Amino acid sequence: MNAAAIMFYIISAFILGTGILAVTTRKIFRSAIWLLFSLIGIAALYFWMQVEFIAAVQIIVYVGGIVVLIIFSIFLTQRSGAQMPAPAAKRNIFAILAALFGFGFSYNLIREYEFPATATQPFVVNVADIGERMLSLTEHGFVLPFELVSMLLLAAMIGCIVIAMKIPENRKGQIISPPHATDIEINPVPEPQKEEVL
Repeated sequence: MNAAAIMFYIISAFILGTGILAVTTRKIFRSAIWLLFSLIGIAALYFWMQVEFIAAVQIIVYVGGIVVLIIFSIFLTQRSGAQMPAPAAKRNIFAILAALFGFGFSYNLIREYEFPATATQPFVVNVADIGERMLSLTEHGFVLPFELVSMLLLAAMIGCIVIAMKIPENRKGQIISPPHATDIEINPVPEPQKEEVL
């Protein structure tokens, strides 16, 4: 086993470990932080594959954009440090079965196709060609998904604003409305008494 294979297994173990911690932790803010580390590990995997442009996009879009937006949404809900309730047993069983099905499906694909190595030269793509393809209106262009992602981010920002403007509630669940101007009593300021000059 060479150094490249060892590095691949280390990065893969880091991604899987942080991903498991992201879905098993009881605090939502820690879950977002573990998700951040998992996405950084995926960017490191792209660097290992020598596709630096995709790694930079991973860091800029997901690490610097999506995760930061998730963290801001958590802070706006005012439950960043609250501990989430334990999931039900049925949900845990369903999650374990779904994970086992995913592992089995992936193993079946790898065993059936084996993915033989056909390229002997490194994978080299010009960044200018990627940019032209992303903004192209031709058959193989990606301008429509690019615009849809921007609309998704805009919708997420609007959702954050709506959550931040929500009317607060007290502990009994009753909505606290601000006092009206007619309900506020203003006491007149007493006039200072004049002292008699002898």
